[in-house]
Amino acid sequence: MAPSGPGSVRRRCRRVLYWIPVVFISLLLCWSYYAYAIQLCIVSMENIGEQVVCLIAYHLLFAMFVWSYWKTIFTLPMNPSKEFHLSYAEKELLEREPRGEAHQEVLRRAAKDLPIHTRTMSGAIRYCDRCQLIKPDRCHHCSVCDKCILKMDHHCPWVNNCVGFSNYKFFLLFLAYSLLYCLFIAATDLQYFIKFWTNGLPDTQAKFHIMFLFFAAAMFSVSLSSLFGYHCWLVSKNKSTLEAFRSPVFRHGTDKNGFSLGFSKNMRQVFGDEKKYWLLPIFSSLGDGCSFPTCLVNQDPEQPSTPAGLNSSSKNPENHQFPAKPLRESQSHLLTDSQSWTESSTNPEKGKAGMSNPALTMENET
Repeated sequence: MAPSGPGSVRRRCRRVLYWIPVVFISLLLCWSYYAYAIQLCIVSMENIGEQVVCLIAYHLLFAMFVWSYWKTIFTLPMNPSKEFHLSYAEKELLEREPRGEAHQEVLRRAAKDLPIHTRTMSGAIRYCDRCQLIKPDRCHHCSVCDKCILKMDHHCPWVNNCVGFSNYKFFLLFLAYSLLYCLFIAATDLQYFIKFWTNGLPDTQAKFHIMFLFFAAAMFSVSLSSLFGYHCWLVSKNKSTLEAFRSPVFRHGTDKNGFSLGFSKNMRQVFGDEKKYWLLPIFSSLGDGCSFPTCLVNQDPEQPSTPAGLNSSSKNPENHQFPAKPLRESQSHLLTDSQSWTESSTNPEKGKAGMSNPALTMENET
């Protein structure tokens, strides 16, 4: 077997280093469990009722925190499906054509039946040279994972994973439960923290765990509250972190609210239609990550239309900013119950589509 080259060794070292933040959080979590459950609840608390209530509430938050953190770390990010990859003939054409209009013409022909509406800043088809595929809407190439990630939000070092379509809900729940975890610890530890400074605690090692536990919980509560609040705002506006910094570009130009469907529908797109799953780290997001409804896209003109005179948008060619593209069923039903986006008639049965867990298209690392 041939020895590994220096490039391979560097990649392996980087993979190991990427896990350091996750190991740090895991060790901190283990210490917080020992400090709170053992040193504070069992050793320091004298009231049995207080012990029982605190331990039950703590273990519930601890379990949800660990569950959501685990799912965020180990849920593989989704990659574009095969339909977005160029065929062998199309790749050969691209290699022969110089960069420019001819190059774009090949991409336009390949993308004509794909559900894409976004463009580059120059108005060109979004194409990834490294993955050799046409990027779906909201898809971006991650330089760390070296893959195109569907609805990429950011690459998070604290979970050593890309946060995107497949695990964004888990990431939000991880932020929520970690914030509640820290707030709960800080609130229940406060009276014992005060006793520490007034010499009201016995002179044991528990007093130092209690002090550092309060400091750590209070510090993380401040940082987590700002981060969680920011992502709640992103969900309400149907934006990713990348889209908040650089608005998506459509054919008519940049539109920072191009994917926003209103607060309720934006929430359902991330958490799904069934509210019983909203607080659980179980996948329930709508769609497949490759296509997204947008308030700027009109319905396919080949679909059945309303009687003459009711569909005024079809008479004005300026209203049709994009060629009609198919939306996935679980996404398109988000548009069916709002008259502000389209006046064309829709099939009412599509509006009843429930939560769909798409067949996740995962690509193995090569």
